Amino acid sequence: MKKKSKGSYWMVKQEPETYSWSDFVADGLTDWSGVRNYQARNNLREMNTGERVLFYHSGKDKAVVGLAEVVKSAYPDPTADDEQWVAVDLKPIKALKNPVPLAAIRYDKRLSQLPLIRQSQLSVMPLTKDEFDVIVALGGGAGRGRKK
Repeated sequence: MKKKSKGSYWMVKQEPETYSWSDFVADGLTDWSGVRNYQARNNLREMNTGERVLFYHSGKDKAVVGLAEVVKSAYPDPTADDEQWVAVDLKPIKALKNPVPLAAIRYDKRLSQLPLIRQSQLSVMPLTKDEFDVIVALGGGAGRGRKK
């Protein structure tokens, strides 16, 4: 059986009180910087332009709320004094029609290997295409586009 590859689909986590989906949509583009976890940093390094990203509200909301895209691959993090840290640029694509709460993700057996469940503190994580597609389907597909 062929192993499902990870790497073309991603999830990023952010507390909405710090930087919400609405903030992201209003900005239209953001640098995903300030990551100081080695595994998350390595995941940022693997991201390529054009790859899809799920935006997850952590904190009290705990739900996937939107779809984004990598528009610039890894470059030195402008918020770091050490060149080992990197950032990527993301742009919002669409909100999910319905947020997908963590409880629904935990309940779905197809998502049992998701890093969100297995490594809950990881802020940038790879997904398989199947995991990505399941979450988007649970959210009813993509809803509203970006504000112009």
